[in-house]
Amino acid sequence: MDRAVAGLEAERDAARRRAGELAVRAGELNAEAARLREFVAELPPQRYEALGRRAQEILALAEEEADALRADALEEARRLADEAGAAARSVRDAAREAAQAVRGRAEARAEETLAEARRTAGQARAEALAEAEARRGEGLAALREARERAERLLAAQEAGHAGRWEAAEREAAGREAEVAARHEELIGAAKARLAEAERVLAAVAEQARHGQEEADARAEALLAEARARAERVERETERILREHETARDEVRAHMAHVRSSLAALTGRTERTEQAERTERTEQAEQAERTEQAE
Repeated sequence: MDRAVAGLEAERDAARRRAGELAVRAGELNAEAARLREFVAELPPQRYEALGRRAQEILALAEEEADALRADALEEARRLADEAGAAARSVRDAAREAAQAVRGRAEARAEETLAEARRTAGQARAEALAEAEARRGEGLAALREARERAERLLAAQEAGHAGRWEAAEREAAGREAEVAARHEELIGAAKARLAEAERVLAAVAEQARHGQEEADARAEALLAEARARAERVERETERILREHETARDEVRAHMAHVRSSLAALTGRTERTEQAERTERTEQAEQAERTEQAE
């Protein structure tokens, strides 16, 4: 397609150059004819009364032939000018038709490219939302499981199994780390989907810029629509991520409550070394989220 468009453009440029050359040649012929008319008009009339009758007849015949030749020359000049004008008009018409054909092909190519971009963006958005929902369901299931495990551990501790404190705390920390890892994985997948959508939009923009000027306005409108779709995907992804952050905070609050309850039941008034490490980790993550929000 690109080679065909380039060939048509080359033919159009050659036709324009030929039309220009013919127009210049026609102008030169018109100027030469005008100059000859002016030169002939300025010549003084010739008188040959001193010559004989036969000589005067010959001169009269020569003048008639000169007039006929001059008329023929003027007619030939007009004919050449008319032919040059007709050729120029024909070349201009051919160039205009070729330009219209090139523009039509470019517009069709731009429409096809942008339609494909819309389909790709829509598919990427659907896939991103589906994957985000699936990851969200997995994260919620993991949170519920962690909460249930914590509640079972608390019940066991209340029953007098104080020796299982360290193991329960390690397990709770492991589950929390697993939830955090799932959360980070979800963020990475969402960012990858958004990056792919942005890459498709950039490629469409690059292809649209190579089209004819008449197709630019239509291409910009379609690109704006694609960008709006990508922005909606980004906003939806951010909403899902915020829900995950809220769920993580709830689990952490619940785990903190579990730890405090376990500590109260076992008579431990000071923080254990593991609890202090967990608290420092939570503070660091909270600071990181604050920086990202800013």
